[in-house]
Amino acid sequence: MTGNAPPGAGPPRPAPDRDPGLQPERTRLAWRRTTLSATAMAVLAARQLLHSAAPGPVEVVLAALTGLLWSAFVALAHHRMRAMGTGRPPGLPPRTALLLVGCTLGLALCGAVILVRPGH
Repeated sequence: MTGNAPPGAGPPRPAPDRDPGLQPERTRLAWRRTTLSATAMAVLAARQLLHSAAPGPVEVVLAALTGLLWSAFVALAHHRMRAMGTGRPPGLPPRTALLLVGCTLGLALCGAVILVRPGH
């Protein structure tokens, strides 16, 4: 209770202490789910490209770009997850955040191009 006690009920009880280990654990699990989503997208994109009749240079470039973006995203996320294993890590540096956003947008763009490309 935080001050919403009925009149005459006495002083409000203090909130229980937070467990500082839970927030980093939840954040680490969120990073794992995000990397799993990126992996699923990369696998589905590769599957779609492999099922085309004759992969041309566009398909090869898209596959390579998807693999590169996926690898960079997983490496950055893994680095962040490891930092969380030591307790509360420092804030996410702006450069790392921009790289992660760039990888995410690049993967989304590659996925969209793979889905709507001609001859699909």
